[in-house]
Amino acid sequence: MIAKLMDEEMWLAISGTALRVILIAVGAYILTRVMRIIIRKSFSVRLRGPIKTNGRRHQTLSKLLENIVTYVIGFMALVAILSAFSVNISGIIAGAGVVGLAVGFGAQNLVRDVITGFFIIFEDQFSVGDYVRINQAEGTVQEIGLRTTKVQAWTGELFIFPNGMVTEVVNFSLHNSIAVVDLSVSHDSDLAKVERLILEFLETVQPTYEEVISPAELLGVQNMTATEVVMRLTAETLPMQHFAVSRRMRRDLKEFLDQRGVELPYPRMVVMHREPGDAAAMNATK
Repeated sequence: MIAKLMDEEMWLAISGTALRVILIAVGAYILTRVMRIIIRKSFSVRLRGPIKTNGRRHQTLSKLLENIVTYVIGFMALVAILSAFSVNISGIIAGAGVVGLAVGFGAQNLVRDVITGFFIIFEDQFSVGDYVRINQAEGTVQEIGLRTTKVQAWTGELFIFPNGMVTEVVNFSLHNSIAVVDLSVSHDSDLAKVERLILEFLETVQPTYEEVISPAELLGVQNMTATEVVMRLTAETLPMQHFAVSRRMRRDLKEFLDQRGVELPYPRMVVMHREPGDAAAMNATK
């Protein structure tokens, strides 16, 4: 036993194998990093080129190619490491074909996820950076893979969907959005004057708000209640910019109307005070 442990050739073989494994692992890591950088650089160059292309789609494909490169290089490194340990790779690959066929029947969900992921990317249903609603989750797409999709809500939660479970998608980032502002004014206000002031304000919206891409509009009276008249304003914005534009418009419109003496509605209470003698006089009259 001691003689075997003192065998110089054995330790040289073990050292050589360990060195090969380390070199393969380090080489795979460096190659993966280099390929990921090359993919990112190539797509960033295409985005900055004179020909305008779809940045959303490029970002999605870039993420997907990075994942594929990682998987491929990782598999190649695993095969090389097994070869370093004198494992019969050809036998494993031949057996993997039979095992893969058997596993394929039991991995129908996995196959469905991969096929659905392919069509999501091929049809450009949504891309990385889009704001979407998938099933009951709503947020920004962080990553699209062949098997899963990751969506982060604005409150920070990260939803991870198998692609086969993506049955209903609403994409808010494909087309322009509409900012809607409802303005409440008092019944005592002069509606004609209020409309003139609102139209004067709306003329300043597009030059002031860079997210607004067309002139804002006053649709008219949206609703009337016992205490207020509601007027609706709209403005077409860049995709997913309507929330911010609506908040800014409400603030600026409030200041604009305050400076011009337009009264906004507030709760009012009518109090009737009756003296005891008044009640007696009313009873006598009856």
